[in-house]
Amino acid sequence: MVKTRLFFVTDVHGSDRCFRKFINAGKFYNASVLILGGDITGKMIVPIVKQQDGTFRCEFGGTQYNLKSQEQVNETVKNIKDSGFYPYIAEPKDVEELSAKPELVHELFKKLMVESIDGWMKLAEERLKGTGIKCYVSPGNDDYFEIDKALDSATYVINPEEKTIYIDEEHEMITLGYANHTPWNSPREVDEDVLQQKIDKMISQVKNMKMTLFNLHVPPINTVIDQAPKLDANLKPVISGGSIVMTSAGSTAVRASIEKHQPLAGIHGHIHESRGMVKIGQTMCFNPGSEYNSGILKGLLCDVDKDKVKSYMLTSG
Repeated sequence: MVKTRLFFVTDVHGSDRCFRKFINAGKFYNASVLILGGDITGKMIVPIVKQQDGTFRCEFGGTQYNLKSQEQVNETVKNIKDSGFYPYIAEPKDVEELSAKPELVHELFKKLMVESIDGWMKLAEERLKGTGIKCYVSPGNDDYFEIDKALDSATYVINPEEKTIYIDEEHEMITLGYANHTPWNSPREVDEDVLQQKIDKMISQVKNMKMTLFNLHVPPINTVIDQAPKLDANLKPVISGGSIVMTSAGSTAVRASIEKHQPLAGIHGHIHESRGMVKIGQTMCFNPGSEYNSGILKGLLCDVDKDKVKSYMLTSG
């Protein structure tokens, strides 16, 4: 008999604070498997610009900061990283050049992104090596392909993307960070038939479906865990009767795969607002949600025993 306690999170979007909490959660919850299921990178650079008098200025979270000491700079850098953004200490001429050449901003963004992931992989090894805790980190639809090398070259963390693997002696897991199309045109978006092909390829390698986790970033369509705000042509939420109109944003391929194969469980993310659990046939599907920008780590703590989910708890902290 193999009983495994896993802790699953997703959509931390570059937040150092959330990643530290994720790494520490293994010991805290006595979990033997940690899974971070995609959308792991941040969304924006925050310049911290050196002034002629030796101070630094930056605008962050709608507030202008005038930093007069290295201690204040260090504290601000930490706060920016904890919120999921990338601080960049620069001279005024650097900012002018970046403003004039958007392509340089894009290259800098990817450079800072890769450096952040490299740091996370090293931190995970420092904290987890020798504990016996396994750690799986994969990209999501928002993550540029440049980070894959950093994930694949990690010496402790395993990138399970597009693979069928064992997370213990009996339980298998398939992983896919790609999404169906969104209004944001993110790096890893494909048509539903391509999603289906990618899922089917991994499924063909599964030995025992009843003891397999479907770690698919996008949730199944038309469920309580795929409800996102409906957007208008300007990508603004549609309001009706004073409330935001919600719509299904999940995947038909993911739902069809779960309906057909009935795996042990589905673990999903992508839709931050749709925290919860839904059953499709006998398969329990989870979305822990995300509040990364507040430094809050939403997670799923789950005990799996043979072909059963023995217990689960949606966590927040």
